[in-house]
Amino acid sequence: MELIVEGKGSFIGKHQGRLRVTREQKTVTEAPLIHLTQVLIVDTGVSISSDAIRACCEEGIPIHFLSYNGTPIAGIYAAGLTGTVLTRRAQLLAYENATGVALAKAFVAGKLENQANLLRYMAKYRKETDPALHDEMMLIAIEMRDYLHELEQLQAERIETIREQILSVEGRAAQRYWATIARVIPAELEWPSRETRGATDRFNSALNYGYGILYTQVEQALILAGLDSYGGFLHADRPGKPSLVLDMIEEFRQTIVDRTIIGLVNKRVAIEQDDDHRLSVTTRTKLAEKVKERLESSELYEKKRQALRFILQSQARHLACFVRGERERYDPFIAGW
Repeated sequence: MELIVEGKGSFIGKHQGRLRVTREQKTVTEAPLIHLTQVLIVDTGVSISSDAIRACCEEGIPIHFLSYNGTPIAGIYAAGLTGTVLTRRAQLLAYENATGVALAKAFVAGKLENQANLLRYMAKYRKETDPALHDEMMLIAIEMRDYLHELEQLQAERIETIREQILSVEGRAAQRYWATIARVIPAELEWPSRETRGATDRFNSALNYGYGILYTQVEQALILAGLDSYGGFLHADRPGKPSLVLDMIEEFRQTIVDRTIIGLVNKRVAIEQDDDHRLSVTTRTKLAEKVKERLESSELYEKKRQALRFILQSQARHLACFVRGERERYDPFIAGW
């Protein structure tokens, strides 16, 4: 289970093998440490005791801090999790050779494949009700193959010489994908277009919050695999930028977050905001619950159905093995439809 805590005046303390959340001296909830996988602290005004932090670290339970819109602020992990060096040495060396190029291309290829498959998934439910839209969505999914072919043709020995070309392919494909998504979500959302930072509309805000939840899962998987979350390949280095998290999240966004949020808005689940265009507490709680449910759902992976949470961790381990030279290639996760 995961413990999500928000609300000014909330306090997280340790009590007899459990984390206890109180507000105004009243118990809000309790979570046994033995069952916890992570703690998410959202927005400001939440306090946590040093005993609770120590207990989480001793049990290997990460603590993540997110802003109200899902932007990651900080993460606390047990010191021993970052104490391995061999994988990180290999990861940094990979940036200077063809391994880094292969990884950047694989992350984008996974993203394109999953964008196409999500379009196919949504199209099949419109075959009878809206045949024209069904045909258009299936055609655009096929067009994604053109972008994949263009990506495959790009060759270089170092990622820095080819990054802009890879990002160009990714960006053009994303424009087609999001333009199609605009056709299948309710018109009353008045969705302008895809926006990341500073988005104020309901749909973008929901997507960004969902990505924030997913970000914590990806970061945790990478750290547990012995990788440096700041040493990416597709996303350029910048102080404070967790480039590898941003790289690897690309192949999971569509399957875990996009599908979940699109499903909610099409079911007319309310996405509520306050006067400052911040998602309401009720909406944030609902989104977090649904993304977590999706992480527990299964997909076909390595010839058997496995939970997406497990798949994400396995992909991080495959990535670590690839940079160490223990795997011949890194294959991105491709969801079914």
